[in-house]
Amino acid sequence: MPINDSPLVLVTADRSLSGLHYSHSAGEKYLTAVSIGAGCTPLVLPALVDEIGLEDLLRRVDGVLITGGYSNIDPHYYGQEPASDKDERDIERDRSNLALIPQIIDAGVPFLGICRGLQELNVALGGSLHQLVHDVEGMQDHREDKSAPVDVQYGLSHLVSLQAGGILSGLQDEQNPMVNSVHGQGIDRLAAGLRIEAIAEDGLVEAVSVADAQQFALAVQWHPEWQVQNNSFYLATFEAFGDACRAQARKR
Repeated sequence: MPINDSPLVLVTADRSLSGLHYSHSAGEKYLTAVSIGAGCTPLVLPALVDEIGLEDLLRRVDGVLITGGYSNIDPHYYGQEPASDKDERDIERDRSNLALIPQIIDAGVPFLGICRGLQELNVALGGSLHQLVHDVEGMQDHREDKSAPVDVQYGLSHLVSLQAGGILSGLQDEQNPMVNSVHGQGIDRLAAGLRIEAIAEDGLVEAVSVADAQQFALAVQWHPEWQVQNNSFYLATFEAFGDACRAQARKR
């Protein structure tokens, strides 16, 4: 597809200190998945909610990818105190993405959320999170082994059960695919208006969609962007997102 005809997809950024100055960045794996997996052109969106006119910007693009991240959402956004003083925070990302998500839905722009992006969707719409999933009775440890090579950390970890009639269940015949697992937090109270798309073996909600959305509006707890071309389920997810972005581009 010629790049001039390629749908434009905003890719949300993390804000972090780089040397003496702050920078806004998005991982290459997300940009590559948008380009190769979805067939769209990625544009990094800085976490600058006060400096960017989001409503106007959303009229100019065809999709939004809400990325994963190394930080966790500040728990005051869902009425809790921090369970650990070791959590990394990204206050500007919190402010930007929690303001952005309802506007994406209202604007009818397709979006795909990944890991932290799933958690942000749930919190933005009024849900809450388990801050330490592995400390919840009956839950498995969903964290990666950070001492292992990256291919092992992002390797297939556990099954999920796709829910009948959902977006994900329509992507392939296999309804219990294996996914990776690279997270310590997860959905506790599901926000009103979200539909469960996939559940882990321990009952943790692993994917959701916006029930009454007019557009593709999906978020997953795993990382389908990782080596997207080598996993048919991951690739199908990005292809479906790309198809929705192309439909939005035609409409726009």
